Amino acid sequence: MTPDDIRKRARALGFDACGFASAADAWPAGARLAQFVEAGRHGDMAWMEETLERRAHPTAMWPEAKSAVVVGMTYGPATDPLEGLSRRSNGLISAYARGDDYHGLIKGRLKNLGGWIKAKFGGEVKVFVDTAPLMEKPLAERAGLGWQGKHTNLVSRELGSWLFLGSVLTSINLPLEAPGEDACGTCRACLDICPTSAFPAPYQLDARRCISYLTIEHEGPVDAALRPALGNRIYGCDDCLAVCPWNKFAVRAREMGLRARPELDEPALAELAGLDDEGFRRLFRKSAVTRIGRDRLVRNVLYAAGNSGDPSLVPVVEARLADANPVVRGAAVWALKRLAPARAAVLRATVAETDPAVVAEWDQAL
Repeated sequence: MTPDDIRKRARALGFDACGFASAADAWPAGARLAQFVEAGRHGDMAWMEETLERRAHPTAMWPEAKSAVVVGMTYGPATDPLEGLSRRSNGLISAYARGDDYHGLIKGRLKNLGGWIKAKFGGEVKVFVDTAPLMEKPLAERAGLGWQGKHTNLVSRELGSWLFLGSVLTSINLPLEAPGEDACGTCRACLDICPTSAFPAPYQLDARRCISYLTIEHEGPVDAALRPALGNRIYGCDDCLAVCPWNKFAVRAREMGLRARPELDEPALAELAGLDDEGFRRLFRKSAVTRIGRDRLVRNVLYAAGNSGDPSLVPVVEARLADANPVVRGAAVWALKRLAPARAAVLRATVAETDPAVVAEWDQAL
């Protein structure tokens, strides 16, 4: 039995890449993460600080771990996500979330792979997807799957940037791969395209300015200065991935469940703005979008509406001025002011006569 047998098994389970790394060697990624958190660049993601010690090294998760089998599964989109930025009356959902939630799909297959490794090689195994506090990107780089590019995401020479990662830690020693070598060269396309300048320097990210963070992790109102840069992105952002030249080698997702559903491929903002909780759950069933909930999604939709320049969206924006959620109401005020400033002024004057508290909320939203 050889590591090539593990690769064959991984391929049979639908994984597009597989490599091996030490789980016990020195781990400089832990120090980099500590610096990231100390600088406050993790923003509202308190769980990163709370689990920092467990993320410091793979063996902090499991002291018996000696080796890691790291796998990748491509979710390459059928079209260039950047093309959708021009269709401003439609919402852009990150390519990874337009199909089924990958966590369950990958974890089930990782368990299958882990059980097979245990049966064939012995030892104990534990499987991890990115919901666990294991730093998968530096582990994947160590396993030879690619390198962390200037945008901090993994880049593969063979598969580009569209990769889901998973890991099987094992208590046995496996032959190790040569780590991935950085091939970014002088290219800085991913840094230059970022709409919010979220990269303070190459290989560094300030999550507080990242559109993926702002639309997914951040719960409250988005900084008004950053809202125009969101464009029509309503869940995540693919810009720094999509522009990477190495994506000329990317392939479309082989796994049908990871391909975009028609209803999640640039849905109309007018339809999304009117979603209630039930409608939200129905539309995004089995999708990663469900994790942010209806209110945060509609907040993002209203920011996108305000950026659209489409006056036909005024009625659906106005309807959200009476939404039960204050953050949604604030986003509606901002969007209405952008789309129809005269109408917004009239409504403000009317409300001022009856409810000063509402006017104060409106002014705060701007």
